[in-house]
Order: sequence, then C-alpha cells, then structure tokens
Amino acid sequence: MRTVAEALANLQRTSDSPTFGKLGALFQAKGFELALVGGPVRDAFLGRATNDLDFTTSANPDQIIEVLKGNVDAIWEIGKEFGTIGARIGNTHVEITTYRAESYDPESRKPVVSFGTDINEDLFRRDFTINAMALRFPDGVFVDPFNGLQDLLDGVIRTPGKPEDSFNDDPLRIMRAARFASQLGFLIEENTFLAMKAMASRIEIVSAERVQVELAKLLLGAQPREGIEALIDSGLAQIIFPELPALKLEIDEHHHHKDVYQHTLIVLEQAISYEKQYGLEGDLVLRLAALMHDIGKPNTRKLESGGGVTFYHHDVVGAKLAKTRLRELRFDNDTIKDVARLIELHLRFFGYSDQAWTDSAIRRYVRDADHLLTRLHVLTRADVTTRNQKKAERLAFAYDDLEHRIAELEKQEELNALRPDLSGEEIMEILGIKPGPEVGQAYKFLMELRLDEGALDQEEAKKRLLTWWASR
Repeated sequence: MRTVAEALANLQRTSDSPTFGKLGALFQAKGFELALVGGPVRDAFLGRATNDLDFTTSANPDQIIEVLKGNVDAIWEIGKEFGTIGARIGNTHVEITTYRAESYDPESRKPVVSFGTDINEDLFRRDFTINAMALRFPDGVFVDPFNGLQDLLDGVIRTPGKPEDSFNDDPLRIMRAARFASQLGFLIEENTFLAMKAMASRIEIVSAERVQVELAKLLLGAQPREGIEALIDSGLAQIIFPELPALKLEIDEHHHHKDVYQHTLIVLEQAISYEKQYGLEGDLVLRLAALMHDIGKPNTRKLESGGGVTFYHHDVVGAKLAKTRLRELRFDNDTIKDVARLIELHLRFFGYSDQAWTDSAIRRYVRDADHLLTRLHVLTRADVTTRNQKKAERLAFAYDDLEHRIAELEKQEELNALRPDLSGEEIMEILGIKPGPEVGQAYKFLMELRLDEGALDQEEAKKRLLTWWASR
C-alpha cells in the first residue's frame, strides 16, 4: 500500500463485517470495550485474508462468557486462565482476550499474566508495532498509539517500547522478528536487531515446541532467506540450529569450493520456485530438506593435496544430523523421517547425468523414494546452482529424461505400487513354511527380482522362488 488513506480504506472494509458489529454492540451494551487487534488488523491493511480473528476487551473472562452466552453458537473456555475465551458465530471463529499486562519470570518458560484495564497498555505489551494496532467496535475507531501503521507502510519491524524489555518479557519475540522478516519481507529496525543479538541467549528458556512452531512459520514465509539470515546474523541460529551457521565453511585461496551457506539459501529459493509446478505449495518437509540437505558437509570436509575439497558421504551424515536436530526441536516423527530420507537420497540422481540408468535402476530410484518421489524431483532440480550454463542445461535435460522414463515405466508397471509378484501368504503356501524370517528373505528375493526384470507371471515367479529356495 502507498498511503495511509489507502490503508485505512482497506481496514474500513473489514470494519463493515456484520459479525464484528454484532460483537461490538453486545459488549457495548454491557459497558465494555471491544476491539479487533494484532494480526487481523495488520493483514487487513496488507490486503491479506486471515482465519484468525483476535479481539481484546475490558471485560474479564467471566464477563466475556456472560456477554456471549445465548448470542453465539459455541463457547470455549480452554484459555480462560490466560484471559482468552473462544467462540463461534456461524462459520466465524473468534478469540476474545481481556486487556493484559503480561511479563515473564526471567527463569520461566511460561508467562505470568495479569489483566489490564486500558487498551493502550494492552497494545504496549505486544511484540511489534505492526501488531500493536486495533480497531474498536461497534464505532470502527482505529487505535494506533505506537505508529504501527507507518511502520507497516515503511516495511519496518520494531517493538512498541524498548526492545530489551520486550524480549526480556518473551524471548520468543527475538525469533518472531526473524519470522516476520520472512513472512512480510520487512527489515528489522537497527535497535531492535541489536537487542536481538545482545539477548539471543535468552531463547534458551523457551520450550523447543514454541521454537519449532516459529521456525516452521519462518520457513513457510514468502521470503525465508530474510528470516534465516536474521537468525544467523543475530546469533540465534547458533543456539537453536547450529548446523546452519556451520555451513559457513572457511574458504582459502588454495582449496576452492562453493560457498555452502549461500548455495543452501539458493537451493531453498529454487525449491520454492518449483513448488507450484509440482503441486507442493508451502511444503514444510521439502523446505526443511532443502535447508538441511548439505548439513553433513562440515563433518565430512576433506582438503585434498591438489587443491580440491571433498565431502564424501555427506548425504548419509547429513541425514543423521537432521534426525537429531529435528528431534530436539520436537518435530513429529513423520516429518523427521521424510526430511532425513530426502537428504539421504538427494545425490542419487547425479550418476544418471553421466550415464543413463537401466530400467532396473529407475525402479529402485522410485522404490527408494516411495511417497517422497515428487519432493525428491524438486530437491534434486533445486540443488543445481552451477553458474556454468552448459552444465546446468545438461543436468536439466538429464532430469527431464529421467522423469520421462519414470512416467513411461509407471504406465507400464504401476511403479508407485511396486510389489513382488507373490504375496507373503502365497510365499508361505508355495514353500510350506510358517510366518518368520524366512518369509521376509523370500519376499526380499522376489522384490529384487521384480526390480531387476519387471513383472513376471505367477508361474514364472513361483518357479524362480522354488529355485532360490532349493539353492539356499
């Protein structure tokens, strides 16, 4: 947006919502103030849709419930301890929170909440000025005591008061500044950033679960490079994700190799550029894999006598490091497993560019990637960052060819559901054995046969199985 007038006009369209007017009238009738606050106001100015509708009020939690009873379709009291009551009006979900003056015990991970009586006090305790704006209802008065609208128009992230006080109250705000840099593409104001650097160690008292949520939001932002660079430059990454600053490998005049850190950021950006083409918009697993695909390099770096640098097995080492880091950040098991597997497989294609694979090798590639095949396509393409145009074109052509051959084989053999030609039950019946390790060994033999030769008919598969069994 270019002007304050345009921004206010956009917000006015929000204030015309009948739901907001109804809520405002209900609270006003009981003598309480009510205002839309924070993210929804910010996003209204930015012209962005939002599903999170947060209100703040002078009413305490019990009074909020009294106002809402009989006037909404459902009420939730889960956040009552922190002053928040949830409600549903038709298809609209809202959260209404009592004005707060919130602070953190320096040694505690949980907020100490005290209720306030003034909206300006409530806005002052919010993280950044762009989130410290409100719109009163039912009269539609705009409240902006800390010039958040101007910061929004200027693309600046700053705290309402002293950043040291804000970050001391909630250290997660240090990381949240980086997240907003990613989501909005804004610059972090100088004093705010200096406080981030000085107080980075405060993040250690924040639970891993909260850090993980912020990291995921940062990576899913429109410009994650901005957020990652803020994490690195502030020193936060050294504490919560030390594998990232470790990518800044020392490069000397005798041993030449790519800047791994910059390469990683480019790979992440290129992976995002491919997401829409492959139907993977906003895919956290893909973005984590792109960010972490080379984290095994620092541990495997070897300087050769001729001036070269090698990173043998950095894919395997990186997969192990990724599992450890993501586990410590409390990511779910499926995400951890998938990210590690993509890292483990991300170099597999580069042998294809030297010599076309056999059908057997392609079947194995598809089998090993399994449900991650599309993400592996994107990660592999994104990992090409060479400035040599001919080399880049050769690799792109090779991967086009590989995808084409996979598609052709899928038509012929249904590779996505690749299975041996005989089931476990059929193996036991043919060999006359009971469930146990031998069934698994036979199944593995038939699977290798399927990968090497393609589909066999039942009789041929049975014949091969019996021959294998007799030769054991």
